[in-house]
Amino acid sequence: EYENVRQQHEDVKQSRDQAKEELKNLKELQSPMTKKIQETEEHFMSLDMKIRDMATELKDTSQKFKQRQDALERKDKQIEEIHQALRMKKDEEMDRQRKIHDIEKMIEDWKNELNTMAKAENLQPQTDAINNELKKLQEERANIDGDVSDIKAEKINQEREKKRVIDRLGQLNDIMNMKEENLKGRFRDTHSALMWLRRNKDKFKKKVCEPIMLELNMKDNRHAKYVENHISANDMRAFVFESQEDMEMFLMRDHQKLKVNAVCAPAESQAESLPSRPIEELHRYGFFSYLRELFDAPCPVMSYLCSQYRVHDVPVGTEKTRNMIDRVIKETKLRHIYTAEERYLVKVSAYTNLVFSINASLRAAQFLSSSVDTDERRQLENQQQDINNTLKSLDMRLTTLFERQKYLEHRDNELRQQKKELVERGNRRRQLESKIGVKYDSLKQLEQDAINLEEESQQANIKIKEINTQKAILVSELVRLIKNCVSLNILKANLSLQSATVLAEKNRLESEYNAASIQLRAAEQRFCELDEKKRVLTENCKELMKKAQQVCKLSPDQHLPKEFQTAFQALPNTLEDIDAVLNEEKNRASCFTDLNASVVEEYNKQTQEIQQLTVFLEEKQNELDNYKQNISQVKERWLNPLKMLIEQINEKFSNFFSSMQCAGEVDLHVENEEEYDKYGIRIRVKFHSSTELRELTPYHQSGGEKSVS
Repeated sequence: EYENVRQQHEDVKQSRDQAKEELKNLKELQSPMTKKIQETEEHFMSLDMKIRDMATELKDTSQKFKQRQDALERKDKQIEEIHQALRMKKDEEMDRQRKIHDIEKMIEDWKNELNTMAKAENLQPQTDAINNELKKLQEERANIDGDVSDIKAEKINQEREKKRVIDRLGQLNDIMNMKEENLKGRFRDTHSALMWLRRNKDKFKKKVCEPIMLELNMKDNRHAKYVENHISANDMRAFVFESQEDMEMFLMRDHQKLKVNAVCAPAESQAESLPSRPIEELHRYGFFSYLRELFDAPCPVMSYLCSQYRVHDVPVGTEKTRNMIDRVIKETKLRHIYTAEERYLVKVSAYTNLVFSINASLRAAQFLSSSVDTDERRQLENQQQDINNTLKSLDMRLTTLFERQKYLEHRDNELRQQKKELVERGNRRRQLESKIGVKYDSLKQLEQDAINLEEESQQANIKIKEINTQKAILVSELVRLIKNCVSLNILKANLSLQSATVLAEKNRLESEYNAASIQLRAAEQRFCELDEKKRVLTENCKELMKKAQQVCKLSPDQHLPKEFQTAFQALPNTLEDIDAVLNEEKNRASCFTDLNASVVEEYNKQTQEIQQLTVFLEEKQNELDNYKQNISQVKERWLNPLKMLIEQINEKFSNFFSSMQCAGEVDLHVENEEEYDKYGIRIRVKFHSSTELRELTPYHQSGGEKSVS
């Protein structure tokens, strides 16, 4: 134990001496760096002051240049205004000359027309002829108007008769009206529910059929008694639903408490179910049809009747069937049979298996027996066709009269135009003489308003010459100011380059100084820790030495015997290792009985492999530690200057946006510090006071905002 502590003391002492030497070297390196940073700072401040003075002078020069440039533009505008005024006067003179030429040409044409015009032209015979023809046209138009009125009246009468015929046909065709009246008279609650259903069909998810008695349409009214005797009265007035949910909602019906019946059609349609045998096989017994073929009905209704009443498998017979009913029951094995006037229900006794039948006379039809007078219907259809033909003939006559009316109106307009031209020809000479006099007055006024273009051009040239002299003076001043601006910009650029170089050097020195300061503080702390650890270990060594001498019964100045030294040198250096060796020897001794050579060999082999793997693991661990240390040093040398550079960019970027009454910042965006290839610059901007800083992306900002950023 003493040896361990002594060895630790030696290691700590050596580390402390190294830390002391390193601390001394760092202090010696930091002193000249501080002086160099101060000199660089002073140089940078001097250059910055010069750049500001240069910028002020450059701003004044630019302002003077802008003033001279504005004055030069005003002179150019004055010259353009003079040219524009001269052009307007030239255009005005050209317009005056054109008007004079047009008026002279107009006067000449009118004079030629006066010379060719007859002195006294007799137009009265032509006027009288036109008046006579106009009178005849008016009489014919009046006759046509009368014919049109008569035809329109006849057409109205025919339309009225056609409506009456259509209404009557509608009454004959609409059997549903009679059925509804029958339903209303017999089952008022069912009729009320029907009216409610028609108003609220949009509330149901699937199709809802009205009461069966309204949905059934007999192909022959004589067969209605078979259907009505087969279907119960309750089902005849029942509503048929495709959905159980719709049926339950209908039965609630806003809590109207009406007594109505409702049934639900099978989920899988049975409307097309086949009978047990074709009807042709039953013709010999007098059967002519199954119940299903005697009427039409919607698919849900037919599906329900096939499922509930098997209408697809119940045959309908004649008097022949009645006469041979015993044979029919015995041979066909049918359970439900209709003859001409009776209904047979065949059953088999559950106890004796004997077949017996129950028959009953058919009740007269009450709901499905409505019929139409076919003769009246045919007569009305023929009458409707005749009315349509008459209306077509009247329309053709009207078309002919309208075309004649249009022609007469066109001819009337032509004659009135000819009459107007004849009247105008009589007044034309007086009009021409009056117009010629007016145009002579206009011509005289235009000749008095002549413009001297030569004199106007000379005055404009004099004004332009004076302005050009002033422009020459301004241009010479502009050239001088431009040269001054160029020289100032060159000087400012040189100073800016020097300033940037000095600033970069200053930042580099500060970065190195900060890194050295961090290393110095770390070295001081490490030295203090090692010195304190050395002191503690020295005290421990003294205590352990004193304790060992007491155990070995040695005086402070007496040394350990030679045989003890030899034995101790063969043992491990720590108590834990000595205990481990002792336990290992005990275990080895206990295993000597029944010792197996192969087990020993395997043990030695595994021990050797463990030692090799331990050495390999230590080497790889050392390589990993060295690699991590190198990465940390490289990262520190690279990342700290990068952060300082981005901070400077962010400061300038924020200042620029603040000057535009906006906000912006630039920072280093890092999701995972170990993924260096994913480091990036993040730009966040805010152009409106009502929004927050938002990252600059191709989607959030407008094109102008992205360009400014």
